[in-house]
Amino acid sequence: MPLTISSSFDSGNIRVVSVSDNGAELEIAADHMSDFYQWFHFRVAGAGGREVTLRITNCAGAAYPDGWPGYRACLSLDREDWVRVPDTSYADGVLTIRFTPETDIVWLAYFAPYSMERHHDLVSSVAALPGVGYRSLGKSLDGQDIDCLTIGEGGTTVWLYARQHPGETMAEWWMEGALEKLTDPDDPVARVLRSECTFHVVPNMNPDGSRRGHLRTNAVGVNLNREWHAPSAEKSPEVLCVRDAMDADPPAFAMDVHGDEAIPANFLAGFEGIPSLTERQSELFKLFSSTLERLSPDFQTRQGYEIPAPGQANMSMSTTQLAERYGCVSMTLEMPFKDNGDLPDELYGWSPERSKYLAASCLDALHAILPELSAAKAAPALERETA
Repeated sequence: MPLTISSSFDSGNIRVVSVSDNGAELEIAADHMSDFYQWFHFRVAGAGGREVTLRITNCAGAAYPDGWPGYRACLSLDREDWVRVPDTSYADGVLTIRFTPETDIVWLAYFAPYSMERHHDLVSSVAALPGVGYRSLGKSLDGQDIDCLTIGEGGTTVWLYARQHPGETMAEWWMEGALEKLTDPDDPVARVLRSECTFHVVPNMNPDGSRRGHLRTNAVGVNLNREWHAPSAEKSPEVLCVRDAMDADPPAFAMDVHGDEAIPANFLAGFEGIPSLTERQSELFKLFSSTLERLSPDFQTRQGYEIPAPGQANMSMSTTQLAERYGCVSMTLEMPFKDNGDLPDELYGWSPERSKYLAASCLDALHAILPELSAAKAAPALERETA
């Protein structure tokens, strides 16, 4: 029997070009009203026990073709445990995935998916815990809620937000780990953080793109992380409602959580090129980064993005916009689609569990710099006046 391949489900994405008894030619569909594509998620049925060769033929035109060399696809039998396919290769614009399914139904994805159903389970379970507040900050273009969980009662405001780019699912796995730690009644670091900080947590800023199986954009093909300078109700209500909420309760510390296709490492991107950069902001960013590097073997500072020249920051991005708008310490955390090359895992690569552990380490690092962060809270206004 020929294979059956489908992607008509939450976060699914693949287009079947041709199919045979032992393989298929496939293409990744672009985000709606956009040229971005790289995320795939589909089911293969009917090939249990025989070798299958899948060829995704349009990878050269993907958003980040440098992400394919060295990449290994994710495979699951039960949609819970996702392992890497060792025989994944890239050549001449084609990603080839070769494997022998143990059962008649297997699932493949660019990274372990984080479905909207799991998102709703996460938000509902955390919102039901003591000391957690919930509110919808607004609606997406498809009418989905932009969920926000509030934890803690301290005077230092922290915003954590993820999945502006919906295909970067490791970002919401990170969020799951952060929320588990923050709500742990017995964790001493969490207890201090809850007493000294108020956390506003937005686990998924792009529910429409997530459900539609997009890589990078919302329901109308807009990259939300290029909208922070001028969000609109027509194109980017997701950003507009979150930024309005931040205006009402400005962050002292903010982290935007992402995934990077090409770089096999975890790293931070900052706000070095903003017009009103202060020494206080730079020192706190460097302190957090160096502290996290000491705490987590999965984090490093050698690899990352090019730092913009003074005054040359892209102010449409959230990290730079928040640092400029509020004088806060903000940052973008990037995790790999591939693996952490410094500490590789042959079976899982970079994974949901490792994303969750990194979230815990990030909160440990925040706890470690709290004295310096709290001491600097009154400084931004004076520094900005004299800059």
